[in-house]
Amino acid sequence: MTRQSIAAELESAADRIGDISRADLQIILRRAALMLRNVTGVPLEPATEDALNSIATEMNVGRSYLIQVILREWLETNAYLPVREIDEDSDTDGSA
Repeated sequence: MTRQSIAAELESAADRIGDISRADLQIILRRAALMLRNVTGVPLEPATEDALNSIATEMNVGRSYLIQVILREWLETNAYLPVREIDEDSDTDGSA
């Protein structure tokens, strides 16, 4: 979802506040809160922004955190940052 589509949903809900169900209103407000929480200063193409938001939701992480991980991994892969070493003998739950 883009900011414009969420804004349109909020405006539509405000116009029909007496007819909208509590569950639908909760969904719209949660989407708006997620979008506000993930506001950044980097303008992205709508398709890129939608993909990031979908992945962040799927992974249950914030959009900013997801961008940090992607950027760090790209910098490591392209030798702009040293690659972090992982102790092969340590117990992990699959996260870095």
